[in-house]
Amino acid sequence: MPFLEVADRVWVARYDWFDVNVTLVRGSGGLLLVDTHASTRAAAGVVDDVRALGVGEVTGVINTHEHFDHTFGNHEVRRAYGAVPIHAHETAAERTILAGERAQDRYREDLDDPHRDEVLATEIVPADHTFSSAVVLDLGDRVVELVHPGRGHTAGDLVVRVPDCDVLLAGDLVEESAPPAYGDDCYPLEWPWTLDILLGLTTSASVVVPGHGAVVDREFLEVQRNQVGLVAQSIRDLAGRGVRAEDALEAAEEWPFPRAALTLAVRRGYAQLTRGERRLPLA
Repeated sequence: MPFLEVADRVWVARYDWFDVNVTLVRGSGGLLLVDTHASTRAAAGVVDDVRALGVGEVTGVINTHEHFDHTFGNHEVRRAYGAVPIHAHETAAERTILAGERAQDRYREDLDDPHRDEVLATEIVPADHTFSSAVVLDLGDRVVELVHPGRGHTAGDLVVRVPDCDVLLAGDLVEESAPPAYGDDCYPLEWPWTLDILLGLTTSASVVVPGHGAVVDREFLEVQRNQVGLVAQSIRDLAGRGVRAEDALEAAEEWPFPRAALTLAVRRGYAQLTRGERRLPLA
């Protein structure tokens, strides 16, 4: 059974493709599906797994951010369950189609990828229920909180808090099976502050579900926050010393993650520095 219960009426399925997590939260008034996988075909498998679990019909969907591996199943879930509401942060909803089209462009160029056809065949459906900072969803005998803690992995990240069982679904603000994904739409200098908000939403007993990889706890979150903070501080320090962006990765003696995972972190970080934080080397 792909879905495993990690807390009271909260189930997580970890799928091999992207090692992505899909989560179910059940209340007396409905069943929420958090993230929908990376294609119509993949989402059909998720729907089959939900039905095999036998805990009810999906009555709502949440996208933790706009990237295709978390949103491309939206269309299939609606085909299976009707016009259920899809919730996301307003920025993520606004960018879902563009982000999806960019992903499809990458797959279109890769003739050898085994998932190419299913990604290209997917109809992109953005969220239609949005919020700016926080919203509470009523599931009857429990509430679910959607919080935009700030920018980090993207500009439109949200986290899902289930307060009665101390669960936090962190999306790709937290990753367990790989370094945090610094893409071309990330905010590396703000990411540590965003993780500080997540820490404020958790306790020592919290169950934290990352966007990818195994379920973790607050201690893991603290460690990753410090690592992400070190990346941000290193970028600021290097720029302050006059190190050029193109030289920064090699100029630092040590990074908390492999250098290959930080190319865009450095590029984006330098671009987001204020003028006073940048100092060009003297000729």
